Amino acid sequence: MRKTSLTIIAAVMLLTAGCGGKEKTDNISAGMEAVKNLEYEAALQLFDAALEAHEDERMLCRGMGLAYMGLSEYENAIAYLEKALRLSSGSPEDMDFDMNYYLATAYFRNGQSADAISAYDAILALRPKETEAYYLRGCVKLDSGDYEGAKQDFDQAIALDAGNYDRLIQIYIALADNGYKNVGKEYFQQVIADNEKTISDYDLGRIYYYLEDYENARNYLSKVKISSDYEASLYLGRTYEALEDYDYASSIYNDYTLNDQSQPEIYNQLGLCRMRMGEYELALMAFQAGMSIEGNDMMQTLKFNEIVAYEYMKDFKTAAALMSDYLKSYPDDTAAQREYQFLKTR
Repeated sequence: MRKTSLTIIAAVMLLTAGCGGKEKTDNISAGMEAVKNLEYEAALQLFDAALEAHEDERMLCRGMGLAYMGLSEYENAIAYLEKALRLSSGSPEDMDFDMNYYLATAYFRNGQSADAISAYDAILALRPKETEAYYLRGCVKLDSGDYEGAKQDFDQAIALDAGNYDRLIQIYIALADNGYKNVGKEYFQQVIADNEKTISDYDLGRIYYYLEDYENARNYLSKVKISSDYEASLYLGRTYEALEDYDYASSIYNDYTLNDQSQPEIYNQLGLCRMRMGEYELALMAFQAGMSIEGNDMMQTLKFNEIVAYEYMKDFKTAAALMSDYLKSYPDDTAAQREYQFLKTR
């Protein structure tokens, strides 16, 4: 395999994918669990123990790469992930593609966009229908200023999976974040023109949400049973937020939590609505309820918002202590670094 690949915004890869093998991997397995729990320093200590115990070298390099990524030490991450790929059997396996995506993330975050693009080229040479690679390569190109190249990749990703409205929304967000919101809206308008009679109320509602047609978004999303549909509840609540009806939005989120306490993003949105209404203690309770959910992929956002709630409550001592811990897990959050400097002066 060539030097390879990336993950940008959020290609979701399982940290434990492809961790099988005949060689002993006790310390490596414990290290990967530490990485999953964002305990990167502890993970590196376990990987050191794995090295001394002569555990599987390829799995060890992979784990080291992921731990260094967590610490935002991308040069080290790249070195270990590249080594892990060099230790491949020579016949690409799922684990190789998994590592390629991680490596691409490290390239991108290290400012090596050309390497990230080359990585995607390599993946697509072997898997020409890999829509995730087209989408992510498009994101890298867009970030690099190559709008035409990005548009071609996005068009290809959509053509390969025309009914994937989740992907369409991802592409819209990428375009909007880079100043091409109207181009993203053109994709949505074409979908409505081509599929209005067959598209679900839920998908139509969220497309109208991104088109900023909140009246139509509300009308279609209201047809969905939101008490049991997490995504519909989330979008309908956000629609009411966009209409500046935070009280009704918070009631949607709160009602949903009466039936299902497993969705951290619902609690996050509930907390944000409470903040908008000046109900900071209730906001704090919502953020902390979300943080208590196991396997939580919203933890960084919830932890940051918890700190903000303490700030609004003027409990700067607690906010500063929490921010110190936060930065140990998320050291590359520059906004949090600036906020921590402010908190230390209060």
